[in-house]
Amino acid sequence: MGAGQTARERARAELTSAIKDEARRQLATDGPSQLSLRAVARALGMASSAIYRYFPSRDDLLTALIIDAYDALGAAVEAVEPDEPAAWWHAVCAAARAWALANRHEYELIFGSPIPGYRAPVDTVAPAARVPLTLVRVAEAADLADEDLPEALRAQLTQVLAGIGSTLPPGAMARLMTAWTQLFGMLSFELFGQLVGSADPADHFFAHAVDDMARFLGLHPAANRPNVSHAIGS
Repeated sequence: MGAGQTARERARAELTSAIKDEARRQLATDGPSQLSLRAVARALGMASSAIYRYFPSRDDLLTALIIDAYDALGAAVEAVEPDEPAAWWHAVCAAARAWALANRHEYELIFGSPIPGYRAPVDTVAPAARVPLTLVRVAEAADLADEDLPEALRAQLTQVLAGIGSTLPPGAMARLMTAWTQLFGMLSFELFGQLVGSADPADHFFAHAVDDMARFLGLHPAANRPNVSHAIGS
């Protein structure tokens, strides 16, 4: 906490953190759709009316938890030391998987089923963009080639690239988006039990798929890339 904070500000920050911690605990036991401000207040010994001074509604609390989750995942992939592009790609994928396996309920909050009645506000957009923007940086470092695309898709991706100020050609962006969605599709299959009976535990499948995605992107696998299975602490 900042040295310039008053005692009141420190107390508010501490209680806000406690509220979010209790909410995360309830997410783990009851799921996002059952999150209740009154239940959180009761668990913390607060008056129900008091918690509304911190989070005016359940949706405000959900938004805070969603932003925290996206920021934590973003920080995990951004912390990877940039190396040559293929090794960087493997390290980013390993970091995303490590975070997901260590934070299953937070992962479910941002990548699981939509929460009935909840609509994410624009405040969540920038935190949600941290991972894909990191993947864009990896692709930019590799100087990937363009490819033929349907006119409508090229127009869409040209607009996206202009909006984020990227030097990627649209064809490379299309491949990157395919790999990005495959990465999180694999993580969701693993975390939600869809690989049981086939590729469970998923270490070897994940490592193989990350290799395949690197080749699909045009990144030639490097001998010094991190070991994906070891990187997640499996």
